[in-house]
Amino acid sequence: MRRITGAEDWREANRARWDERVALHTASDFYDQDRFRRARDVLRDFEVAEVGDVTGRSLLHLQCHFGQDTLSWAHRGAARVVGLDFSEPAIDTARALAAELGYGPDRAAFVAADVYDAAEAVPDAAYDIVYTGLGALNWLPDLERWADTAASLVAPGGFLYLAEFHPLCDALDDETGSRIVHDYFRRDAWVDEVPGSYTDFSAPTVHNRSVEWQHPLGDVVSALAATGLRIDFLHEHDKTMFQRFTALARSGDGYHRFPADRPRIPLMYSLRASRPS
Repeated sequence: MRRITGAEDWREANRARWDERVALHTASDFYDQDRFRRARDVLRDFEVAEVGDVTGRSLLHLQCHFGQDTLSWAHRGAARVVGLDFSEPAIDTARALAAELGYGPDRAAFVAADVYDAAEAVPDAAYDIVYTGLGALNWLPDLERWADTAASLVAPGGFLYLAEFHPLCDALDDETGSRIVHDYFRRDAWVDEVPGSYTDFSAPTVHNRSVEWQHPLGDVVSALAATGLRIDFLHEHDKTMFQRFTALARSGDGYHRFPADRPRIPLMYSLRASRPS
């Protein structure tokens, strides 16, 4: 991976990368579409506990990819879910999946738009829950603009819920996760040219350029607090979804953790910020 200052083509490069990988992801064991069609729920246990009962509530999922998490919230009782993603192939796939599961546009709608344009693109002015899942913020250069946009869509009495990979991990070495080898406070873009995907590292792909940014935890909290939302909690988790470091081991619950003889560090975090009624 190489670090540069400026990456003006970031949106086009990232969109081309994600567009190409939709078919790769939907065919993968990682996403296991057949299992999803049966279970209709892929949400993480801590997300379900922290978001709480969604029965009868409206939910907006920003950067939803092809909609598995979005439709999981519908399965759990949300009255209306809306998913937004900048990849048109992902949104086409999400719409087809929703229809296959019996959800009409009044129950599960999907919108192809940039997340920064969400306030103008989504069908409703505000939602009880604005949700964004793992691996989303690193694709955005302007965290304050994201926070302003997301917060503007939270209805009175509602909240924003964010689950993310902990930025500390990006400062550590890939092998052991025990040595600081990168600047935690870097602000410039990271550009990569890696083929394949996290679902299949050996898959042949054409659009391999990616542009990402690291957002320190304090920046995330401060950006949301500045919008007027109240920070209800910030939880750090000693587990993650994949083998981010070779030293991690998969536990019986499916999460990856450091061995018991290793000091723990946060690998993921979750945050909820609410708007008073």
